[in-house]
Amino acid sequence: MDFLTLAKERYSCRGFEEKSVEEEKIQKLLEVARIAPTAVNYQPQRILVITDKETIGSLETNNCTRYTFKAPLLMVICYDKTVSWKRRYDGMEMGMVDASIITTHIMLEATELGLGSTWVGSFDPKIAIDILKIPENYEPVALLPIGYPSMQPSNRHSQRNSINDFVFREKFNS
Repeated sequence: MDFLTLAKERYSCRGFEEKSVEEEKIQKLLEVARIAPTAVNYQPQRILVITDKETIGSLETNNCTRYTFKAPLLMVICYDKTVSWKRRYDGMEMGMVDASIITTHIMLEATELGLGSTWVGSFDPKIAIDILKIPENYEPVALLPIGYPSMQPSNRHSQRNSINDFVFREKFNS
């Protein structure tokens, strides 16, 4: 499908079938994460792939997040703080941007593969680090539940602002 159609088809899926995601599809998701652009091509992304139901469930039972949606696959998207590029003008850490690009690529590929996903930012990183044994130099950015959708998008999915609400030409209007 063309890119605009793909972007319109993707939605935040919050319900999944009890069906495992095939390994070949997981590999395709990881391949788009591998080829995604990163600042100065430093490639600081670090992804934990979890298919164990108990591990996924432990994030909910230990108050890390309520939002695993019982997905059969969970990717934890992190970046390595020792690898990511820092902007020289102000030292801004670009790893968060890189991890966001990777996460978006995975979500779009998931849609292309007939899978659903949703970006979960509502989680306690300290609990995630403890439960998942995330190294101290890795910064967790997103939890990404993935699976075969068992629901349709909410009505809010198609509610979008007009382009004129967020695009400015030549200068920002006050």
